[in-house]
Amino acid sequence: MDLGSLRDAIHSGDFEWRKHALVRLAERNIRQSDALRVITEGEVIEEYAGDKPFPSCLMFKVVAGCPLHVVVSFAASSQKAYIITVYEPSTDEFESDFRTRRD
Repeated sequence: MDLGSLRDAIHSGDFEWRKHALVRLAERNIRQSDALRVITEGEVIEEYAGDKPFPSCLMFKVVAGCPLHVVVSFAASSQKAYIITVYEPSTDEFESDFRTRRD
């Protein structure tokens, strides 16, 4: 994942919210601006190079005291990002650092 190009796409408005992400934001009472901060300021904790139709990654950042994960994909050919889902990670699935998956 070319993180610089992904962030450039977000900053320039070349991104699309997938319906799933919008539903999850509403269900979980997470603001779109907080999800965008995860992408523009957070860290990549997992990469999914084989995802189709475009490679994607899982990003993490604590925003306003709340840990958030965002899955985002990036189409290098069009320089467009797709925000797939947003959620608060659980310690059922992640270690207390919210970066490391439990085995």
